[in-house]
Amino acid sequence: MASISNQSWDSQSLQNNPEIRSALEVEAVNVPTSSSRKREGSGRVVEKGGVFLTWEDLWVTVNGKHGSRSILQGLTGYARPGELLAIMGPSGCGKSTLLDTLAGRLDPKARQTGDILINGRKQSSVAYGTLAYVTQDDALITTLTVREAIGYSAQLQLPDTMSVAEKKERAEMTIKEMGLEDAMDTRIGGWGAKGLSGGQKRRVSICIEMLTHPRLLFLDEPTSGLDSAASYYVMSRIASLNRRDGIGRTIVASIHQPSSEVFQLFTNLYLLSSGRTVYFGPASATSEFFALNGFPCPAVQNPSDHFLKTINKDFEQDIEQGYPNALPTEEVIKILVNSYKSSETFKQVQKDIAQIHEQVSGTLEKRKRAGFFTQCQVLTRRSFTNMFRDLGYYWLRLIVYIALALGLATLFSHLGHSYNSIQARGSLIMFIASFLTFMAIGGFPSFVEDMKVFERERLNRHYSVTAFVIGNTFSALPFLILIALVPGVITYYLPGLHKGADRFFYFVAVLFACMMLVESLMMTVASIVPNFLMGIITGAGIQGLMILGGGFFRLPDDMPDPFWKYPLYYLSFHRYAIQGMFKNEFEGLRIHNMPGRRPTFINGHVVIRDNWQAEMAYSKWVDLAVLLGMVVFYRGLFLIIIKLTEKLKPTIMGWLKRNPKKTIQVIANPNRTPLY
Repeated sequence: MASISNQSWDSQSLQNNPEIRSALEVEAVNVPTSSSRKREGSGRVVEKGGVFLTWEDLWVTVNGKHGSRSILQGLTGYARPGELLAIMGPSGCGKSTLLDTLAGRLDPKARQTGDILINGRKQSSVAYGTLAYVTQDDALITTLTVREAIGYSAQLQLPDTMSVAEKKERAEMTIKEMGLEDAMDTRIGGWGAKGLSGGQKRRVSICIEMLTHPRLLFLDEPTSGLDSAASYYVMSRIASLNRRDGIGRTIVASIHQPSSEVFQLFTNLYLLSSGRTVYFGPASATSEFFALNGFPCPAVQNPSDHFLKTINKDFEQDIEQGYPNALPTEEVIKILVNSYKSSETFKQVQKDIAQIHEQVSGTLEKRKRAGFFTQCQVLTRRSFTNMFRDLGYYWLRLIVYIALALGLATLFSHLGHSYNSIQARGSLIMFIASFLTFMAIGGFPSFVEDMKVFERERLNRHYSVTAFVIGNTFSALPFLILIALVPGVITYYLPGLHKGADRFFYFVAVLFACMMLVESLMMTVASIVPNFLMGIITGAGIQGLMILGGGFFRLPDDMPDPFWKYPLYYLSFHRYAIQGMFKNEFEGLRIHNMPGRRPTFINGHVVIRDNWQAEMAYSKWVDLAVLLGMVVFYRGLFLIIIKLTEKLKPTIMGWLKRNPKKTIQVIANPNRTPLY
């Protein structure tokens, strides 16, 4: 195998790319071969403490408009400790589907048949800390530095039996293993903020999942979007993880089009085309397999390019050129698939799987993660840091609130106590309770980004859903208090609302509760409609209906009974916010009556009852309590939806597995192997 120092990069590239210069300083990565591991009498490779993954006759089908379609068709293979298995194939061949299926992340809408065994046994859920999955998209908190992102993750994933210093040491050691020492204090960066390069972000994602030293590692397109030099550096680092800690790691990676240098790092290769196995075996023997079937790789061509070109049906005319008798690509694929099925390599694969099942057994040891209170504390600190640094989360909203508050203060200045001030005070309160709190929807984009990070971390079980909700809630409190207090001072005192410190603090409390309630509502929307644009539209539509049914634009006694009065009027939080502020403002206030009418002054209690038709059977504190109760309800609803989604997904998948008779394969080619 060629070492890093033997690569043919020119001097100009070395000077301009720091990752290549760093790679040259790294010792050449030697992927362990079968001769370097201990063998038992049968010849099977044994790795004490490692994870053996096998799959046999694996089918995955999905329902479409024209019947069921097979995504994976009868796949068989294995992945062993100390080896790097690469899954390759053209776009749409089923690479990601195979990876998701092996990792237990298959979409519930898809149906799966066949056996997937870990250490010779079926396991409904892999023990925490044993399996890690690095997604194709780098879902990271962009405001954190590399040290902070991996440090927070270490505190969440590692058990409380480890001290904070030990967790910090583990995090820094992992950073150094992936060659990120120089970028430790650099923010990850995202839109509008320059930060790490694509290769560095990918290595940060890998670092986060390597903190628990997992024995089974899945990577979905780890080189996607990277240049050839960055791809090689990332993959060489991944390959070097194989034999850390004296125990070989089982690494499975889907990869689209590796360079020749990256291809040399693979131990085994699983080549797919249209969901069928073209080849599975040692990566170094792939060229020989293609040559024996009449499709030799040119001496000057990248082997992986040749393999993908040969089995790619998307560009039929280009691929046909140069082959004997101008064979169609489908015919070429058929030749290779049938040749592999009848080859000694396939027979050896079946023998190896049988030996693994016979000699390897046992459940995986479950590791401990941080306790619940540690998770809450760490997530609160991490979320607070993100909110503080992200200008779009709260700071931009605060500026907008102050601008609107100044506009309201000047528009409604010198309200006085005339009869006309009744309508003016009501309009001011209505705007504050509805449209000002409506602006809290502006934090939805930032929360959607948080949800992407949450979904990635939750799939790898870094922490509980309850800890996430608690951490997000407590970290947001200081900012919500600030954006309720500052605009509240402007809109309360400058127009001249009812004097009294207790009344002012009630006013701010209602404003705070409304803003927090809107955020809680948008959290619930995000759990159901995760799409950014659809979530904004859905949340705005819900609030628009609640504003209309709040009892201001149409008084409660005049509202139509179906839908608007029952149930919307009672479900709308604007009703309780407006009525609470009305009671806070008008109770104890004397308003001048219209000229020539008696009595000369109107009691504020009468205004609340007759002019605004508010419920007078309970006090304003009940209205505030209802608002806070709604905050708890929406946060709890968000928690329940997330938990139900997680619990129902495996249930649906289990139900589909128990009903294989409903899985029908659409056979487009009569020569194709049937499902049963």
